[in-house]
Amino acid sequence: MSTIEEKLTKLREDTLKQLKDLRLENQKELQDLKVSVLGKKGSLTEILKGMKDVSQEMRPIIGKHVNEARDILNAAFEESAAYLEEEAIKAQLASESIDVTLPGRPVAIGNRHLLTQISQEIEDIFLGMGFQIVDGFEVERDYYNFERMNLPKDHPARDMQDTFYITEEILLRTHTSPVQARTLDEHDFSKGPLKMISPGRVFRRDTDDATHSHQFHQIEGLVVGEGISMADLKGTLEMIIHKMFGEDRKIRLRPSYFPFTEPSVEVDVSCFKCGGEGCSVCKKTGWIEILGAGMVHPRVLEMSGVDSERYSGFAFGLGQERIAMLRYGIMDIRGFYQGDSRFNAQFKG
Repeated sequence: MSTIEEKLTKLREDTLKQLKDLRLENQKELQDLKVSVLGKKGSLTEILKGMKDVSQEMRPIIGKHVNEARDILNAAFEESAAYLEEEAIKAQLASESIDVTLPGRPVAIGNRHLLTQISQEIEDIFLGMGFQIVDGFEVERDYYNFERMNLPKDHPARDMQDTFYITEEILLRTHTSPVQARTLDEHDFSKGPLKMISPGRVFRRDTDDATHSHQFHQIEGLVVGEGISMADLKGTLEMIIHKMFGEDRKIRLRPSYFPFTEPSVEVDVSCFKCGGEGCSVCKKTGWIEILGAGMVHPRVLEMSGVDSERYSGFAFGLGQERIAMLRYGIMDIRGFYQGDSRFNAQFKG
């Protein structure tokens, strides 16, 4: 056996022994060994430098041994690489194992916003009373927002509602009353009286603080038909209050002023905390102001082409935020709009 053959045999045996005995721990160590054996400056290359001393007749034989050694070593390195990869996967699986006997983590389930809950509760009450729910535009014409509510351009009562104007004639609605005016225009009284509520968001140029916001929500109601009286208004309001605050609640009507109703009233409910005896919630009066209402002004009916001698009606408006704040003792209206999940999570169902 020639010297080159002996060196090839020894290199092959030593390398295979290293791969078997050294228990290489990672791919880098394996790659370093492969470069030292099969690389351009590796052991096999050094052996091949001796080919210049081999006779012409022996070169094919030695070349065959070189190729066999290279193939055997390449296969051995690939096998070792596969083994290391498999071991790495096993180690990762062992470290990331899942204990299927552990109880599952509960999935956090959201809930409807409190104002949405209040709105839907009120809507359900009115649907049960035969009312229809009508949506409208948040961007409105001055004509429908004010003039159709008996508030001409020079009317001083406009100062009660500081308004966001987009142009002289276009504004962000200050109440949902424009929906009532538009619906009143379209209603066919030959098919029966009009009974509707118009829930939605409204806007006023208020300073944001604990009790005021530049945006808030309203639900306004309107009933127009033949023979509608203040007694019908009071009965409807009592039904609403009993459903929202309990059957033992009482209401009282106090004279007030609204341009679109005549007569107009402020509606108070007996305090649900002290039962009317007087406490901090009701400011020692036993009553809490809850909404405004009144009989529809004849001029409002006539602007919709409704005969005010034949038809009459009542209207009312309440705020979802106020009801929620009274019912749940919420002291700061800004909590409804800040998107804090901790606030919302208090009112599941």
